[in-house]
Amino acid sequence: MLMDRDTLRIAATADLHVKKGSQGSLQALFAKITESADVALLCGDLTDYGDLEEAKILAKDIASSLRIPALGVLGNHDFEAGKQQEITKILSDAGVIMLDGSATEIEGVGFAGVKGFCGGFGRRSLGAWGEEIIKRFVHETIEESLKLEGALARLRTPQKVAVLHYAPIQATVEGEPPEIVAFLGSSRLEEPVDRYRVNTVFHGHAHHGALEGRTKGNAAVYNVAVPLLRAKFPDQLPFRLVEVPIAQPVST
Repeated sequence: MLMDRDTLRIAATADLHVKKGSQGSLQALFAKITESADVALLCGDLTDYGDLEEAKILAKDIASSLRIPALGVLGNHDFEAGKQQEITKILSDAGVIMLDGSATEIEGVGFAGVKGFCGGFGRRSLGAWGEEIIKRFVHETIEESLKLEGALARLRTPQKVAVLHYAPIQATVEGEPPEIVAFLGSSRLEEPVDRYRVNTVFHGHAHHGALEGRTKGNAAVYNVAVPLLRAKFPDQLPFRLVEVPIAQPVST
């Protein structure tokens, strides 16, 4: 229990893109996160090609260097080889709570997570109209949004945190080439975030986006993609530290 503080320190990172030659490369990062935070979030694209050897290398660094609770979601790169279920198991065996339409609580703070999907933002969002392949594309985005909604609905905590890979708002992908903005996230992910009064959202995927933004409902959104963090904070290890309040028990 965090008896001496009234906040939970969250360290979030994304787009680690672990390769077959990355053995030991993340130990310093995970050691610093352990020193700095109470919980770690891994927001997708944890492997580079969705290769099982990449996942095992990451799991080894996690097991050897990360000493605090860790939650994670997969990203699009983790699906590349069709081994996403095996990657989930490897990381779960290393102690990471993998979220995919599921939720958990740590010290009175609720966490819900999904990978998410793309489709665009606001009035420029792709609609489920026309060819069947377009309808299936949009349906995938809707399914991810419904999974997030279901996970958030199970939380009863005052503080709620959403863990995503794809962005729920356009503000945190600004800076990317306009041609690819629609492939970096979807406003459909923003809807359940605001409906269930999420306080804080973390995502990755937009390597050249913006650090922060707000949903229409004023939830804070943080883009924690490693390439972005390295560019903005070149003298620091690539993670974002955010503190959220812990609900205090009512004395009787």
